[in-house]
Amino acid sequence: MARILLTGAAGFVGFHTVRALCARGDDVVGFDNCNAYYDPALKEARLAELAALPNFTFRRGGLEDADALRAAMAEARPDTVIHLAAQAGVRYSLTRPDAYVASNLVGFNNLLECCRHTDGLQHLVFASSSSVYGANTRLPFSTDDRTDYPVSLYAATKKANEAVAHAYSHLYGIPTTGLRFFTVYGPWGRPDMAYFSFTKAILEGAPIKVFNHGRLQRDFTYIDDVVEGVVRIADRPPVETVGADGSYRSDARFALHNIGNHSPVALGDFIAILERLCGREAIKEYVAMQPGDVHATYADITSLRDAVGFEPDTPLEDGLARFVDWYRGFHGAG
Repeated sequence: MARILLTGAAGFVGFHTVRALCARGDDVVGFDNCNAYYDPALKEARLAELAALPNFTFRRGGLEDADALRAAMAEARPDTVIHLAAQAGVRYSLTRPDAYVASNLVGFNNLLECCRHTDGLQHLVFASSSSVYGANTRLPFSTDDRTDYPVSLYAATKKANEAVAHAYSHLYGIPTTGLRFFTVYGPWGRPDMAYFSFTKAILEGAPIKVFNHGRLQRDFTYIDDVVEGVVRIADRPPVETVGADGSYRSDARFALHNIGNHSPVALGDFIAILERLCGREAIKEYVAMQPGDVHATYADITSLRDAVGFEPDTPLEDGLARFVDWYRGFHGAG
């Protein structure tokens, strides 16, 4: 049985990860500020589900509040920290850059300082993003690829997290793993994501905006597969840092892994699946590429498979069917 501090407990990935950890008997202290980036009512509904778990405790606070974070850490006395809280979203960073600096940079450093001063900490696992690959054109994206050209502030903050986490691992001996998530979807998901907003619009007969005139591809990864990867990784602190091509070696116990379905899907095919599941055709408005977007994402999951013997494999149609069923039930949609 592990003692875990999990940030972002009211978020999409955090909610599902808490349930998985508590189901196997871990004691989890969750930390989240439940901000209004998207409807806080959904976050509160997730927390209401988690409140029934006897081995879960929730503490409300923001990463920018160092005192609140230290208090949660002291209460948890964790052997593992799973850091899933962040200011998410690519497009929002164009209008609210301050939110990303506060949460993803200042807040992340506050967390690292807490980890540095926590005795007995065995592993820090933190969420990164496929967005760090930025302007890379070589597919699939490998954790050995360079990530020097982010195309959004969100991506830049996630790249910064990886660099600073490695420095702390090197300086203070903190075993650390970063996980680059690829377009996570599923029940209880985020309303700002395309699968959620498209489903809502299709069922309501409202138009959807199809960016870059539909010429996009995404590596959609079902939530249960992401949680399985997170939990398996949490149990396996890294031993050393070595480039696959032998180009670098670090004395830090630090690793990076992609968590993706390693099967990119064209946006048009994705919409067609949703249309079949919703039982009606989408009203499509074809628009230009949005600032900060990339044309394609595609995960090379070799390092994840080698580290924990697991690779995501839920077919998109199966995962979307579960999401649409949940959406209809949760929102009473016809």
